[in-house]
Amino acid sequence: MDKIVFMEKTHPNKVLEGLHRLRLNNSFCDVIICCGGKDFPCHRNVLASFSPYFEAMFTTGMVESREHKVNINEVESEEFGLLVNFAYTSTVDISTANVQALLAAANLFNVTAVKEACSRFLEHHIMDEQNCVGIHLFAETHSCKTLEQHSMDYILDHFGDVYQQEEYLSVSVDKLMEILASDDLNAPKEEMVFEAAMLWLNKCPTRRQSLEKVFEFIRLPLISPSYLHDVIESVDVVQESQGCQRLISEAKNQNLLPSCHTAQPRSSTVILMVGGDGGYCTEAIDIVESYDPLTNQRKILAPLPKPLSSHGLVVLGTKVYLAGGKFHDGSDSREMWRYDTSHDSWLQMASMNEARSDLGLVTVGGYVFAISGFQDDLDVESVERYNPTNNTWQLVESVGMPEHHNICSVVALDGLIYIIGLEELEALFQLQTPNWRKVHKYNPETSVWKEVAPLQGSCYNSTACTLKGKIYIIGGETTVDCFTLDKVHCYNPKTNQWTMCAPMKKRRCKPGVAVVGGMIYIIGGQKDRFQCTIERYCEQMDSWEIVEHMGTGRSDLSCVALRVRKDLHVQAADDR
Repeated sequence: MDKIVFMEKTHPNKVLEGLHRLRLNNSFCDVIICCGGKDFPCHRNVLASFSPYFEAMFTTGMVESREHKVNINEVESEEFGLLVNFAYTSTVDISTANVQALLAAANLFNVTAVKEACSRFLEHHIMDEQNCVGIHLFAETHSCKTLEQHSMDYILDHFGDVYQQEEYLSVSVDKLMEILASDDLNAPKEEMVFEAAMLWLNKCPTRRQSLEKVFEFIRLPLISPSYLHDVIESVDVVQESQGCQRLISEAKNQNLLPSCHTAQPRSSTVILMVGGDGGYCTEAIDIVESYDPLTNQRKILAPLPKPLSSHGLVVLGTKVYLAGGKFHDGSDSREMWRYDTSHDSWLQMASMNEARSDLGLVTVGGYVFAISGFQDDLDVESVERYNPTNNTWQLVESVGMPEHHNICSVVALDGLIYIIGLEELEALFQLQTPNWRKVHKYNPETSVWKEVAPLQGSCYNSTACTLKGKIYIIGGETTVDCFTLDKVHCYNPKTNQWTMCAPMKKRRCKPGVAVVGGMIYIIGGQKDRFQCTIERYCEQMDSWEIVEHMGTGRSDLSCVALRVRKDLHVQAADDR
C-alpha cells in the first residue's frame, strides 16, 4: 500500500471554532448585516454555506452581493443573532420566549436544522389544549408540515378540552370544517360536536351565515332522536334555516331506517389484545380485549373460537388476521381466522400449508407472510404467503434463508422483512451459549435473505415493533439461565447500527406490543409469573411509564393497533 486516507474527526469543529473567533475579533469579515438596528460583522462564505437565503443573495448577482453593509428588516436582531451564532458554533438556545420568532427567522433564511428543532420544542415542551390550535396555525403559516400534522392530531385527540379554549373560537370557518370533518375527531358522542360548532357560531353574530356549511359536518344521524328534537330543533337560528331543517329531517329518516344510514361513525385507534397464556394456569386462553390508550379503557370482545397462544396477528387494510399458534392441548395450528370489527366475530379463512407456532406474521405489499416457527417442537424452515383476494396460501421460495431461526422477533419495514433471533437452535437444548444476535432481512420481491448488523445482546422470547423508520427489540430473556430482561434495543436501517434505549419499568418476556399515536405499548408478558401491566414508551423523551393494570396477567399474546368505530367499541362492552 503506497497511500492512505487520513481524516481528523475534530477538524470541522476546530474550523468552526476558528471562524467564530475571527468573527468575534472582526477579522477578515467582509460583510455587515444590519438587523433591528444592530450590526453583525460576518463572513459571506459562512453565511452562504449555512443558509440558502444568503447563498442566493451573494452568488446570483444581486445588489447585496456587492454591498459591504446589508439591511434586513424581516426579523428582529435577537433572533438573527441566534442564527448567526448557530452558523459559527452549530448550537442555538431555544426557549419558550423565543421559539416562535426563532422558527419564523429560520424559515425565512431556510435554516432547516433550527426550524425542525424549534418545531420539536413546540410539540414536546409547549403544546397543550390551550395553545395547540395556535401552534397548528403557526406551523401552517411557516410550512412546518410535521408540526402542522402533529398539532392537528393533538387537536383531534383532545377535542373535548380544545373546543372550550379561546384559540378554538378564533379559527376560520374553513379550519373549523376541516376539524369537524375528520373521522379521527375524538368526540365520545356527536352531541359534543354540535355543542362545539354552536359555541364557535355564537362567538360572533356574522358567523351565523356559515351555519348551514358547518351543519354539513355534524353527523346528525348519530345523534339521539331526543337530543335532535329537544335541543337542536329548539335553537332559533336552526329553526330559521331551511338547510338545517332539511339535514335534521334526513337524520330523522335515517334513524327510522337504520339500514339507510349514510353517516359514518367517527373512529379511534385501539389495541386489540388476543389470546396468549394466562389466568390461574399456564394454558392457552381465548380472551380478546380492546384497549383504548386515549381513554385508558378496556373492552371485552368476542373470544377466539379456540384457546390459543404463540400465534401471529396482523392488520391488512381494515382486516385483522390471526394465523398459527399453539392450542390448549399443546398441538400446533395451521388455521387462519379473520376478525370482523363490524359484527365482533371471527371468520375462519384458508389454512396454512404447514402448522406452526411462535411464527413470524407480517404484511408486505398487500400479502400476509408467515415465516418460520415450530411444529411438534421442531423448527419449520419455510415462508408462505397469503393472498386475501383469493383466500389462498402459497409456499414461497426464499434463497439463503437462515437455518434454525425460529425463536425470534419478526417485523416488516419499508417493504422488507427483518428477523432477529437464534441461529443455532440445537445449542439451546445442549445448554451451550447460542448466538442470538444475528439479524437478517428478507426481500419478498427477490426472495433473497441478507444479513445486517448483529444485535449486541440476547433477544430470546422478546417482542419487536417499528416506529418512525426504526426497529425496536423489547424485553426477552437470556439464553441459558432464562434471566428476564428489561432491555430495549433500537436498529436504524439507514445507518445499519444498533443503539440502546431506556429500559422498561418491569422486566418481561413474551409480551404483546403495539404502536399507537407515535408511542410503543407493551402489554403483559412474564417474569416468574404473568404480568398484568401495560407500559408506554415515548421515543422523544426516551422514557417508559406504566399506564394501565389489566385484571388478569398473560403472556404469549398478540396485539395490533386497529382503527374502529367508536360506537362499536362501546357497544361491544355494553353487550357483554
